[in-house]
Amino acid sequence: MKRSTTIALVILAVLILDQALKVYVKLSIPYGRGFDILGLEWAKIHFVENKGMAFGISLGGEIGKYFLSIFRILMVGFLFYLISGMVKMKERMGVIISFALIIAGAIGNIIDSAVYGLIFSASTYHGGLAEFMPEAGGYAGFLQGKVVDMLYFPLIDTTWPQWMPVKGGEPFLFFKPVFNIADSAISIGVAIILLFYRDLFKNDDQAAANADTK
Repeated sequence: MKRSTTIALVILAVLILDQALKVYVKLSIPYGRGFDILGLEWAKIHFVENKGMAFGISLGGEIGKYFLSIFRILMVGFLFYLISGMVKMKERMGVIISFALIIAGAIGNIIDSAVYGLIFSASTYHGGLAEFMPEAGGYAGFLQGKVVDMLYFPLIDTTWPQWMPVKGGEPFLFFKPVFNIADSAISIGVAIILLFYRDLFKNDDQAAANADTK
């Protein structure tokens, strides 16, 4: 299979899964609600939205939202430029797939920001289910839509021991972020590169060192 075909398939697969789950959650689950996955208390679908970055991190204000959306679009363009060069240089397939995952994740969240505000009604804690293409129009303008998150894995939900200073007796929850498939694709792509292809950065560092010695 050609590398370009592999890239297209990876990006398409992530986008289909990501958007299908987001649309299902947006239209089928009240905001702030959800359910356990396979009956597991530590694996949940929990519908929330965020205005900013991955894992519920926000970059406040309308200007910040525009900045983040435009930055994402520019980064996707840059990543496509990088990956096209990798294909021509016959870079290792693992590296190419990793970059394809990062690109797919970025595009998935860009879609939310770009069009969800135009095609869906708002989701609120006290409102009903969101509507697709509501008569009154969407809840936000172009590039101002919220990113839909739903994957929640509170692996440890307990309290700090009473003997512990300051925190004793207070709730402790390990892994609070709620995220989506797009976030996961980005994280997996970055993790694969850092764990298995660190020589990509070593080569750049070595080239810089060699240039300094000339």
